[in-house]
Amino acid sequence: MTKADIVEKVSEQTGFTKVETDYIFNTILDTIKNSLENGERIEIRGFGNFTVKHLPGKDARNPKTNEKVWVKERYLPKFKVSKLLIDSVNKSQLRGF
Repeated sequence: MTKADIVEKVSEQTGFTKVETDYIFNTILDTIKNSLENGERIEIRGFGNFTVKHLPGKDARNPKTNEKVWVKERYLPKFKVSKLLIDSVNKSQLRGF
C-alpha cells in the first residue's frame, strides 16, 4: 500500500477530498518528523512508539579492502510496534485475512 492508496481510502471513509486528506496526512508526517528531529518520543497507543536512538562513533573495517574506517556518530529513528497491533495482525493472519 502506498501513500496515495492510504490517502484515497481515508478520503473515502471520511468524506474529505483527496487534496484535504493529503494535506492532513502530510501534516501528520511532518509533525512526526519534526518531533523526532527534536529528539522527542512519539507514542500512538495501540499502534506503536517512535524514538530516536543515538549511535556513538566507532572504528569499523571496510570488508572489501580490510581498511580501518571511522564511522561518525549518528541518530537512528526507531519504531517499536505495540502488542495490540501485533496481536491484531496475528489474528488476521490466522483467519487468512
